[in-house]
Amino acid sequence: MFGRTHTVPSTGKFSRLLRRAFRGSNHSPHFTSSQDYWEQRYALGGHSGAGSYRKFAEFKAEVLNRFVSKQAIESVIEFGCGDGNQLLLAEYPRYLGIDVSPTAVDLCRELFRSDDTKEFLPLSDYAQESADLTLSLDVIYHLVEDEVFTEYMRTLFAAAQRYVIIYASNFDDPERQVGPHVRHRKFTRWVESELPQWQLQEHIPNKYPYRGNYKKGSFADFYVYEKA
Repeated sequence: MFGRTHTVPSTGKFSRLLRRAFRGSNHSPHFTSSQDYWEQRYALGGHSGAGSYRKFAEFKAEVLNRFVSKQAIESVIEFGCGDGNQLLLAEYPRYLGIDVSPTAVDLCRELFRSDDTKEFLPLSDYAQESADLTLSLDVIYHLVEDEVFTEYMRTLFAAAQRYVIIYASNFDDPERQVGPHVRHRKFTRWVESELPQWQLQEHIPNKYPYRGNYKKGSFADFYVYEKA
């Protein structure tokens, strides 16, 4: 279904970085690492967050479905599929969802059990598949560890044959963190420096910008990259 590429970084290292310092209790979602936090959150019945529900989900689906149709995208890989609620609104011909949380993967497999256009894998089983388009939606600002961020970005772009779409904040501002599981980054600067073969083609501002209440507005915008 999905093509293979030989340039994707080893997910063994990626997974090891995410599992580092895994000491969390199964009974409390306190933060010890990015993967630990999200696995506990889903295992305890939590969801992907406000950004994947209601008006935010509808806005994201509107932008992504329009892009997939316009560019005749045939295959999509999302790195950080979460609980699958956002995907309920998606119109993708073929889709592979990957997540660091095995619980999230199980939730998605159950939710889409009758849809043979969609597959889901834990990150540990990712085998360098590639697609026309790769997605990162509300993920980057949750990668608080520098090494995890770097490996994630390299994996995200290496898996893309044509386009990468990122939905995230894009600023460095420690004063605007909202918890230990959030770290805002100026990721466009990193892409420009580390992956110059990828060009930022479009910045789509959020329809609901953040003005102090995360339930009413988001600090994430869309950033569309194309391989030069």
